[in-house]
Amino acid sequence: VILNSLCTSNGNGDHSFITDWNLTWHTENPDFTQCFQNTVLVWIPCIYLWVCFPVYFLYLRCHDRGYIQMSNLNKAKTALGLILWIVCWADLFYSFWERSQNIFQAPFFLVRPTVLGITMLLATFLIQYERIKGVQSSGVMTIFWLISLVCAIVVFRSKIIHALNTDAEVDAFRYATFCIYFVLLFVQLILCCFPERPPLFSETVNDPNPCPEFSASFLSRITFWWITGLMVQGYRRPLEAKDLWSLNKEDKSEEIVPGLARNWAKEWAKTKRQPLNMLYSPKKQQKSSSSSGDVTEEAEALIIKPSQKSSEASLFKVLYKTFGPYFLMSFLFKAAHDLLMFAGPEILKLLINFVNNKAAPNWQGYFYTGLLFVCACLQTLILHQYFHICFVTGMRLKTAIVGVIYRKALVITNSARKTSTVGEIVNLMSVDAQRFMDLATYINMIWSAPLQVILALYLLWQNLGPSVLAGVAVMILLVPINAVMAMKTKTYQVAQMKSKDNRIKLMNEILNGIKVLKLYAWELAFREKVLEIRQKELKVLKKSAYLAAMATFTWVCAPFLVALSTFAVYVTIDKKNVLDAQKAFVSLALFNILRFPLNMLPMVISSIVEASVSLKRLRVFLSHEELDPDSIIRGPVTEAEGCIVVKNATFSWSKNDPPSLNSINFTVPEGSLVAVVGQVGCGKSSLLSALLGEMDKKEGYVVVKGSVAYVPQQAWVQNATLEDNVIFGREMNESRYKRVIEACALLPDIEILPTGDKTEIGEKGVNLSGGQKQRVSLARAVYCNADVYLFDDPLSAVDAHVGKHIFEKVIGPKGILKNKTRVLVTHAINYLPQMDTILVMSDGEISEMGSYQELLKQDGAFAEFLRTYANAEQSMENSDTNSPSGKEGKPIENGALVNEAPPPPPPSALNSSTYSRDTGKTQHQSSTAELQKPLAEKNSWKLTEADTAKTGRVKATVYWEYMKAIGLFISFLSIFLFMCNHIASLSSNYWLSLWTDDPVINGTQQYTNVRLGVYGALGISQGIAVFGYSMVVSIGGIFASRHLHLNLLHNVLRSPMSFFERTPSGNLVNRFSKEIDTIDSTIPPIIKMFMGSTFNVIGACIIILLATPIAAVIIPPLGLVYLFVQRFYVATSRQLKRLESVSRSPVYSHFNETLLGVSVIRAFEEQKRFIKQNDVKVDENQKAYYPSIVANRWLAVRLEYVGNCIVLFAALFAVIARNKLSAGLVGLSVSYSLQITAYLNWLVRMSSELETNIVAVERVKEYAEMEKEAEWSIEQTAPASTWPTEGKVEFRGYGLRYREDLDLVLKNINVTINGGEKIGIVGRTGAGKSSLTLGLFRINEAAEGEIIIDGINIAKIGLHDLRFKITIIPQDPILFSGSLRMNLDPFDQHSDEDIWRSLELAHLKNFVSSLPDKLNHECAEGGENLSVGQRQLVCLARALLRKSKILVLDEATAAVDLETDKLIQSTIKSQFEECTVLTIAHRLNTIMDYTRVLVLDRGEVVECGSPDHLLQEKGIFYSMAKDSGLV
Repeated sequence: VILNSLCTSNGNGDHSFITDWNLTWHTENPDFTQCFQNTVLVWIPCIYLWVCFPVYFLYLRCHDRGYIQMSNLNKAKTALGLILWIVCWADLFYSFWERSQNIFQAPFFLVRPTVLGITMLLATFLIQYERIKGVQSSGVMTIFWLISLVCAIVVFRSKIIHALNTDAEVDAFRYATFCIYFVLLFVQLILCCFPERPPLFSETVNDPNPCPEFSASFLSRITFWWITGLMVQGYRRPLEAKDLWSLNKEDKSEEIVPGLARNWAKEWAKTKRQPLNMLYSPKKQQKSSSSSGDVTEEAEALIIKPSQKSSEASLFKVLYKTFGPYFLMSFLFKAAHDLLMFAGPEILKLLINFVNNKAAPNWQGYFYTGLLFVCACLQTLILHQYFHICFVTGMRLKTAIVGVIYRKALVITNSARKTSTVGEIVNLMSVDAQRFMDLATYINMIWSAPLQVILALYLLWQNLGPSVLAGVAVMILLVPINAVMAMKTKTYQVAQMKSKDNRIKLMNEILNGIKVLKLYAWELAFREKVLEIRQKELKVLKKSAYLAAMATFTWVCAPFLVALSTFAVYVTIDKKNVLDAQKAFVSLALFNILRFPLNMLPMVISSIVEASVSLKRLRVFLSHEELDPDSIIRGPVTEAEGCIVVKNATFSWSKNDPPSLNSINFTVPEGSLVAVVGQVGCGKSSLLSALLGEMDKKEGYVVVKGSVAYVPQQAWVQNATLEDNVIFGREMNESRYKRVIEACALLPDIEILPTGDKTEIGEKGVNLSGGQKQRVSLARAVYCNADVYLFDDPLSAVDAHVGKHIFEKVIGPKGILKNKTRVLVTHAINYLPQMDTILVMSDGEISEMGSYQELLKQDGAFAEFLRTYANAEQSMENSDTNSPSGKEGKPIENGALVNEAPPPPPPSALNSSTYSRDTGKTQHQSSTAELQKPLAEKNSWKLTEADTAKTGRVKATVYWEYMKAIGLFISFLSIFLFMCNHIASLSSNYWLSLWTDDPVINGTQQYTNVRLGVYGALGISQGIAVFGYSMVVSIGGIFASRHLHLNLLHNVLRSPMSFFERTPSGNLVNRFSKEIDTIDSTIPPIIKMFMGSTFNVIGACIIILLATPIAAVIIPPLGLVYLFVQRFYVATSRQLKRLESVSRSPVYSHFNETLLGVSVIRAFEEQKRFIKQNDVKVDENQKAYYPSIVANRWLAVRLEYVGNCIVLFAALFAVIARNKLSAGLVGLSVSYSLQITAYLNWLVRMSSELETNIVAVERVKEYAEMEKEAEWSIEQTAPASTWPTEGKVEFRGYGLRYREDLDLVLKNINVTINGGEKIGIVGRTGAGKSSLTLGLFRINEAAEGEIIIDGINIAKIGLHDLRFKITIIPQDPILFSGSLRMNLDPFDQHSDEDIWRSLELAHLKNFVSSLPDKLNHECAEGGENLSVGQRQLVCLARALLRKSKILVLDEATAAVDLETDKLIQSTIKSQFEECTVLTIAHRLNTIMDYTRVLVLDRGEVVECGSPDHLLQEKGIFYSMAKDSGLV
């Protein structure tokens, strides 16, 4: 009424009503009334802008991107805005002028220009405000100009029609202003499509490769056009890391993580406010005299109560606080999209009515078609904006979680570290963070799915009435079935994960201990163990495959069953119910919409459950107790009372553990040298940990003044260059660096390394020997120039002469550190006289303390300990012998990197000293210039082969390989079943369209029952086919994965040692976990979906062609566009995926590394730098992930437009041919075309998924083609079971090289060793001692000559036949997780008595019988729960069990204290009396009583004879003995 009153000028009723249906609808030439044009059409854009304004204004105030300078573009926009305002108000003044002339027009002529003018002023203000706030392209404004223009076009058309109408009078002034207004709007819209220049001072200016997102225009951003450049680049050549854009500022770690960390800290502080003093109550009472039982119980109750009340910190709240605001935007988008989804079926209804109603004017059909297209396009744009927000939120979530976990891992206590292993923490980072990422995209379905269901049901009810309930009932029945299946799948998944974890753990150990496996010939035993676990895993997989088949069946048949039940009920309730096209196809379209939310709900719910489990795990981890930074007082260096002061201190590893160090008291004056000695396991290392603040201080007072440097017992080396390892983030100071390198005896090693000190060191320092790692770790400490040095037995891992050098040059009274405070834990007796103070520890207490002389005088435990060892040798001072120092790590000679098989040297290096083996002892004098190797070699050498990212398309052969792995019959059967299913599906829908076209006679249709029966039968056959193909594909997938895993395992175990040295174990484990998992559980479902979508798309096209054959003109070109877009996308997306996964490994390996070296990082106070490094690595990874999200959106928008075009043409041709077509066919073709967008989307998704995942098959096959070592056993040449009877070993002209392109490591060795001889093999580092044993075991095959044992040439027999008959006690004592029994006898060949006897001889019987499980005692991974000495004894027990004729001892006594060492030596003497024993000795005193000694130098035997004889010859052996102080 109000509107109508605006439209009537007093007296004249000319534009009386706002709407007139005869004018607008029931006519061949529609038009709006004048009134409508001048009110509603003007107000729409105005209302839009005024509603948006407050929200947008606030948004801009909060998000300031910096100030944009005035540009010509901006000036133009502002000027046009002002002109528009002037034009509007010109109209207003014209109206006033008219009034003054007494011409009274309708009131809207005053209202319209006023409102418009004010709105234009607002628009101009916004244009300027946006510029000030740095918005480069504005969505709000673009939409405003677009709406204004659309409204104006309607009016413009109407005015032209009006003007062409000859007898109408034309208001010339208003026409002119309107034309100007129209043109200006058009120009504004075009100007709005161009983005402004970037704001001043923004990061993008100095960024080499900024992300174009924010500088793109609004149109480019909603269609994701801005990524096209990257797509084109990716299509032309494979993308590389340098092509990726930098991350946007708000996605970077340094922006995101602190926010989450802050919010979490607040939340955590809230819950921690309860008083904590309760915790200590029981201890005090127990100490008091009245410590009766009930008191303590009461105290315990006190403690328990508050913890129940205490609310736990809610991580969800924190995440919501941090990421909620941005995520809320997605709500609006999702809601808009859900509403638009239902526009499709409603317009379809109108279209079918239009086809049925022959009288309707043609333009209505075109109008509906246009409307359908516009709705579809809007839906596409909105949906993908929504997805983009979700994915970006997910990405930020992951970044934040990884960052927070990393920061937490640096501060948690050791006891907390024990509760979560390294693997678990890495899992938190990878798996759990990923779960949140996935959830972010689903979480809105929680409210959106019910909304969609309710809307769909409402529309269906309108369409079919109560019979809808039948369909709904079927759906509701299917939901619990789906839910039960989901639950079942879940339990299976858990079981499968468990088997998989066990399998990977075992594989990990096998790969870490592969050398030992090969030396002992245990591969088969372990292969069986792996296959046993795998068998369990496949059993579970099979069960889940059956379930998956059921699930697919319900998912594919659900829509059909629902439709069938609904239509059946509808037709049978009442004869008058006629199933016409409109009812049938609109219902079908709605059912199709319904199917999505109903199937998503169970998924979303399980996803939420998973995420909540992850949330809990994360919360537990983030709530772990942190190290108390104040337990150790770190003060500046002052003169008072000493540098380290410990008074009455008691420490334990965690709050509730018994103390491991009791009432410790000592003071270390500044600049003194203190030694800590004692038996294995008496708390020497714990003492250092306590000083570092790694332990929990129960009581007492500890001060450490000044900065601290720490050298751990197990050297921790980073995966970086040697130089970076030493400098460790400090400033580079050339002269100091050289001094340190020199003092730590690293010069000779640097010369041997391929690129000097720029050589990259592998993870965990794989390409360095134990001694080198220890020296690098030492150099790191020395370089950092701290005030207090804590050394945890750094001398044990190095050779005797090197140890002496280091002590003199670094640690001792004359070393570099002579003015620093030094605490040294050591086993080496010979350095003790030079110490200022000696602390003797036993059982966690300091038993004695004083200088060397004082302790001798006291004649206590220490003096006893010394006497035992000193009397055997001459004077203590010069005897180096006892320094238990052999162990130069692996059987690699110091730094010669022998079997690490460096890749072929660059030509320039061939003649340089690097590869010539003549690294004599002159290296100490070599000039430091040698450090800087010639530049040509600098970057030529990388140790490990990185996990390479393959480029280019996956070859067809890979698919063929996979089909062969499944079995060809099964493959073709599944394709045939797919065909059957889709033919049945198409024919059932075609039948439905024929049914709906049945003529209606007397209000009923004739053959209802026949129609219904056939429809049902077709549907059931479709169901059978679905079930069939689903089963076949799943079972085929299991066949394939069994086959591929077996091959991979067999081939990896058959690979030679050199392969494992070249390939990082991570790569191999990755093949066994990631790739096999992909083949197990990812590929079969993807194949199903891929085939399904392919046939769906083809089916839809066939139907459209049946209905409107003319579509044949359009479908092929659209198909070409589709293929073109798809090829573009796949090329880029595949490469981005690869880059993303390649950049993901550094995040984990860096994290792993940090966890292992966390005490070192804390000691050096380098946490900040490591956090920064982690952030950079995470950002690098997200840098590849972000474009891949956007590429997905880019593709989806393009494809959906192709789909939308198909909808457009299907509808358009149906409208054009409306007189020839039946309504049923139109309904059929349009309802199919409505689905085609979804199918196309799926198809590309699936084809690229298939392509990225099938790579797993390729990578698994890749290892199958590797070189293998010789056969394990050869029937024809197998020696007798008693061989070797005497144990005679002959080397005839023997030579060995590590790789084809390297020099010989051993040359022309001719030695005969008779049975029962005891031979010592000695030589300088790098002389080839270990290479000899490698040759004997055929770890490396001979390059020339042969080895003959008891008359059999060992090269002729199988490897296992050989290796079973020789026993080695290796250098690194490696145990596998499993029972102790399994570690001694994996093949179960020996009785328990035998095993106990061997343990007794190995001096382990007491220890093992004290264990609760005796022989079934579970060894931890790598034998972590035994001390190194005990592990060494277990290896001895192994040798005693095998009791073979030939025993090889690789100097195994480095990690053992001297007593244990004596035990081992005596056991070997007594037990291996008649055997041939070869000992590689680092300490000459062990072999002085052997029959003969071989002295090797540079790979040749230079001296050979009895020890006494060689000493008289005064050769190399003599000089070595002299070094050791034996002469």
